[in-house]
Amino acid sequence: MRKNHTPTLIKKILRKWNRWFINRFIRPQFDQLGHSTAIHQPTTLQITGNNIAAGNFLHIISNRQQPVTLTSWRSKQQRGEIVIGDYCLISPGVNIAAAQSINIGDNCMLASGVYISDSDWHGTYNRIRPFRCTQPVTLNNNVWIGLRAIIGKGVTIGENSIIGAGAVVINDIPANSIAAGNPAKIVKRLDPKKKMLRREFLFSQDDDYWNAQDELEDAFGKNNHFFHWIKVLIAPSRHD
Repeated sequence: MRKNHTPTLIKKILRKWNRWFINRFIRPQFDQLGHSTAIHQPTTLQITGNNIAAGNFLHIISNRQQPVTLTSWRSKQQRGEIVIGDYCLISPGVNIAAAQSINIGDNCMLASGVYISDSDWHGTYNRIRPFRCTQPVTLNNNVWIGLRAIIGKGVTIGENSIIGAGAVVINDIPANSIAAGNPAKIVKRLDPKKKMLRREFLFSQDDDYWNAQDELEDAFGKNNHFFHWIKVLIAPSRHD
């Protein structure tokens, strides 16, 4: 569709259902989940395992074609954990899998298709022991991971750094750097003295940001009518 034809009343009902579903079914799957969580298509979010926690203003965009997956594995030797800070954005298709520890700081942004793992999952010679080849992964505050980048075990990415699209990161990246390639190498340095707006700025008025987005969406759809919406669902035309 070229346009969202959903009537405002239906949108409001769907938003209430979304919030109810998050609190009823998603929140209990986290060991800890902060306030003002927003999840697009929460029914598609896949959470497996314990020791998964996230902070305030978490924003997850998931869908049927590209579900977001958070997985912590457990063995006799160790228990995986995933910790996500405040104001983080997780885009469609992100896959985070921990056998030991994955720690994501505040204001981090993960683009579509990003894969983060703290384990090789199988040994080089002994391939029946999947949990003895792990090292923790740390993304410090305000890290931005580009489209389909891969973050391998034992990697620490410094504050404010950016990982380019498609990069494969197997070594530490220092703060205020832009890295790209396979394996990822530093291609540019950021000036730490320059002012940098972080995601938390969007929420400086508490949850007014989400309310403003809802009001904007309703304004664009104020002329949507119920029967035309039904018609579009059944028999859309080239003008829809």
